Amino acid sequence: MLAQLLLKLGIPLAWRETYALDQAALNFKKLFTAGSLKAIVASIMAIVEVFGVFLFNGALTPRGEPINEQILADKGYRLVFEDEFDGAELDTTKWVYRANGSRRGGYNAPDQVKVKDGSLYISAQYRDQNNLPADTSANYGEGWYVGMIMLKQKYKRGYFEIKCICNDSPGFWSAFWIQADHPYEPELSRGGVGGAELDIFESLNYGARFKHDSVTQTVHCAGKGGSTSTELNSCNLGSFKGNDIYHTYNTYGLKWTEDEYIFYINGVETARNAWADGVSEVEEYVIVSLEIPEAEKLPGDKSLTTDFIVDYVKIYQK
Repeated sequence: MLAQLLLKLGIPLAWRETYALDQAALNFKKLFTAGSLKAIVASIMAIVEVFGVFLFNGALTPRGEPINEQILADKGYRLVFEDEFDGAELDTTKWVYRANGSRRGGYNAPDQVKVKDGSLYISAQYRDQNNLPADTSANYGEGWYVGMIMLKQKYKRGYFEIKCICNDSPGFWSAFWIQADHPYEPELSRGGVGGAELDIFESLNYGARFKHDSVTQTVHCAGKGGSTSTELNSCNLGSFKGNDIYHTYNTYGLKWTEDEYIFYINGVETARNAWADGVSEVEEYVIVSLEIPEAEKLPGDKSLTTDFIVDYVKIYQK
């Protein structure tokens, strides 16, 4: 395909660029087999989006295979975990508060995580002497506070899905991700086979001119190709469009199989790969977080507050 030709010509491409070009080639072929005006227009729009990736670092519309509960059931998957956050507080038989204390330009604290009105809320806010946490063990001093939770049980393979509204603000970003115990140590990660970090979504594109309403999906590991370097190996799969992600609920999913990772938005495949030296073969942690930037990227307005709102987290396994 076109991507392979460019590589042969010595033109380096990021994985997301290779993927985008391959999708463009497929849609170009569809132009000649399209049976309707609607199909022709869809193919043209897909090709135009690829040019946007190269020219403006834009986002792609999910156009892959669908997934839903019936498709999962037909393939032998069943629901093994579900939390719809219907109670009055976080169910600590299922979840733990993760990484409490200093994080980048601020702090993680348990009381930034609340369950109310049938949803999980993880909030970012500036806390000074007037509103520091009442729990002295979670009082880290004046500064910006966010929160993070993690399932107590670890999982290997399956379909993982979250339904949520991303936080509506610059700087902070919402995330749903899976992480092994040691994905950043080359001798343990072994190019991802011994454990990886799978970013099912991160809402990193707030305010970006050509991809504001999109999320980023990424795979991280260490020790790719047997390297002993401590440098992180990362594969940015690209930015993919959602539906008004800062104000309405969208779903983000990952199907982790023996052979590959398949990512989804609103039940439509965005990308798939088995990047680095293979798919993780170890149990990993499932994490929901509102992330905080480094100090120089924090908002100047200390009155700002923003919420990451989660309707549910579900996990299916064969």
